[in-house]
Parts: sequence; C-alpha cells; structure tokens
Amino acid sequence: MIAIIDYGMGNLRSVEKAFEKLGFEVAISNDPGFIKQADGVVLPGVGAFADCMANLLSAGLEDAVRESIDSNKPFLGICLGLQLLFKESEEDGIHKGLGIFNGRVHRLPDSQKIPHMGWNQVRYTDKPSIFEGIAEGSNFYFVHSYYVDPTDTEIIATTTDYGLIFTSSIWFKNIFAVQFHPEKSGGVGLKVLENFGRLCE
Repeated sequence: MIAIIDYGMGNLRSVEKAFEKLGFEVAISNDPGFIKQADGVVLPGVGAFADCMANLLSAGLEDAVRESIDSNKPFLGICLGLQLLFKESEEDGIHKGLGIFNGRVHRLPDSQKIPHMGWNQVRYTDKPSIFEGIAEGSNFYFVHSYYVDPTDTEIIATTTDYGLIFTSSIWFKNIFAVQFHPEKSGGVGLKVLENFGRLCE
C-alpha cells in the first residue's frame, strides 16, 4: 500500500488516480499510524510553503514523515513536497522546513515569467531508479515559482534550465523528490510513478 499524505494542500486525487491507473494499491490519508505502516509514502503539495508546513505540523504529520524516511521505505516528494524537505524557504519571508536536507528554497529569477508553468526538460546528474527507462532530456510538466538549492550537491538527480540551472529532482537513499508534477506529465510521468510503485512492492 502506498500512502499519499493529506495535510489539506495539493491535488491529491490526481496523484492517487495516476497510481490507480498503474494498478497500485494507494490511499490518501492524514492518519499518522496508517502512513507509518504503508509500504511507500508520497508527500505532494501545491500552495505557499509556510501554509503547507503549518498544516503538516498542526495535523501531527511531521513525525509520520520523519519516521517513514528513517524506516528506509520508498519516499516521494512532489513539487512543494520536495521543497518542504529542506531547511528553510525564502517564500514570503524566511520559514523553516522539515530540515531533512540542508539548503534553502529560493525564488526563480524575475527575468523569467513567474510562475514557471509548462513543459521543460530534465538533465541527469545522477540517475535514480525512479527514472529507469526515461531518456535524457525528457520533458516534464512544471508549475512553481521557487526552487531548491541543496547544500550537498551530491543529492541532485536532475537539473532544468529556466533562466538559471536549477535542481529539478533529488535522490538520497530511499528519498526521491521532484519539482515537476509526474501525475501531469503524460507517459514519462507515469513511468516515474510506476518505477516508484515497483520499489514499494
């Protein structure tokens, strides 16, 4: 069973439907006990960083995230679910994240149209198993105004060019997290979710 963490932010149903289409058993849940027992965990998110972090804390789900990561089960962050893994964000002031990784979330350059919305290429710096069968330079669907800047560059899995080269996904042990939306990225996005689902089996 794959648990999709529900903390009141993000289009959870589209992620759930994508996994269901691929034949995986999946459930949206805000129950920390259920999440801790799941075979794999997905942290999605859309909206403001501070609001999402506050919702996660008020729902008592921070420990469920940390325990899931510490238990070495496959963990997937999507969009804001990637950004929340970092120490802090500059969105509307400085706000603390989960601090799983050192680094800060910065705003994309104002020289570009904000938000970064639409299809863009990802380039591998490393190739985690969730990208198995996906060609270099494949296009994924993005909707975001901020990007992560990891202190440890060795966790960077892919980069994308949008006025600067930014980190579009990371990988460390059992943790995978992507800035793009695989559930909105057609066949290549479904392949990412399928690869993740296989790791959870």
